[in-house]
Amino acid sequence: MMREGSPFKGTATIALKEAADHMTSARMHLIMLLVLLTAIGAVYGAIGRISQTTAEDPYLFLKLLTVAQEPLPSFAAFLGFLLPLVAIALGFDAINGEHSRRTMSRLLSQPIYRDAVLFGKFLGGLLVIAIALLTLWLLMVGLGILFLGLPPLAGDLVRGIAYLGVTLAYAGVWLALAIAFSTIIRSPATSALAALSVWLVLTVFWGMIAPLIANAVAPIDPLDPMSVITQFEAQQAVARLSPQMLYGEVSAMLLDPAARSVGPLFFDQVQGAIVGAPLPTMQSLLVVWPQTSGLVAAMILLFTVAYVVFQRQEVRA
Repeated sequence: MMREGSPFKGTATIALKEAADHMTSARMHLIMLLVLLTAIGAVYGAIGRISQTTAEDPYLFLKLLTVAQEPLPSFAAFLGFLLPLVAIALGFDAINGEHSRRTMSRLLSQPIYRDAVLFGKFLGGLLVIAIALLTLWLLMVGLGILFLGLPPLAGDLVRGIAYLGVTLAYAGVWLALAIAFSTIIRSPATSALAALSVWLVLTVFWGMIAPLIANAVAPIDPLDPMSVITQFEAQQAVARLSPQMLYGEVSAMLLDPAARSVGPLFFDQVQGAIVGAPLPTMQSLLVVWPQTSGLVAAMILLFTVAYVVFQRQEVRA
């Protein structure tokens, strides 16, 4: 039977309703309070470290995101570690929560398709994350102007906006993962545990697993000096299966204009370059374009898994 009308009719309504539910929930309030306090602490510590830096630095504001003061991490490192937890908290019960509350059948009895339900829930969670990221970034800019007394330059704003876009895609990967587990697993507690397990492996333990896999795939030959480079490339390829690794490379490239590569630099790459000269913003974006594409592709792939499973699920009243 051919479906009538657009399958995405009602997506905006569901997305706004989902975002409103998240914004008013006590769970989201507690999580965002933790994120806000940690972000303020990280930025304030960075301001204390760079307060003695002269205004000759053309990218002083970008240091607010990368400079750390013990025991707090930098703002970028903090987002890379905690943002997946926010995304998982928003999506782990997106679908199975409706089944547990026995509201899925009533929701689908409305004149909307399952496509709109799933897209609406994903976009609603992504909208909440986007609002939170924009708020944190504006807070960072305000604190920088207040304590450093310098307005951000055009280059700072362009790189900061690009960094926000990549961070949103990074959060979208974990949100899509949480929704996929929520679709496959009927118990909200089990789906949350599964998503947190994947996050723990890819964030904490993957750095230890990648060298072992690379050593098994491309062992070092004592008679071949090039085998060292081959193993390093294999280790880098395996490590990039982790979204946090991709996000870390993009962050380091965008927030440090002096960086010229996300990997080791060879002589032909720096030949003729001025030491310490900043790389143009467009060139930095081109360098990290594969990593950015990988994050977007992972988000689409995980959402596709959730979409296919949800379309084939039986919903009973």
